[in-house]
Amino acid sequence: QVQVVESGGGLVQAGGSLRLSCAASGRTFSRYRMGWFRQAPGKERDFVAAISWSGGTTNYADSVKGRFAISRENAKNTVYMQMNGLKPEDTAVYYCAAGEGSGLSSKRYNYDYWGQGTQVTVSS
Repeated sequence: QVQVVESGGGLVQAGGSLRLSCAASGRTFSRYRMGWFRQAPGKERDFVAAISWSGGTTNYADSVKGRFAISRENAKNTVYMQMNGLKPEDTAVYYCAAGEGSGLSSKRYNYDYWGQGTQVTVSS
């Protein structure tokens, strides 16, 4: 069982930056793929970024490539997402998720454990 807790959301002006953190419980954190998803009001929960168990490979949604960066520190059971050049369309609740397995995935069904989410609001 893994529990994940997000933090770092907030209100920022367009063009600004935020860093989200995701703290995970469990001694086997390094064996889980990790991902970030987001859900805007009235929309589905969409993939944002993923990182393999080792941190060696990453994947991003086209809409955030070049602006967001996902990383992890297995020794601290923590995943980060640095978000730069934020746009109003990035406004959403951001969710961290953990899935058993080493490879990357952009699919929600490949993630077994989800956090409660953290709100990111970007004003124009």
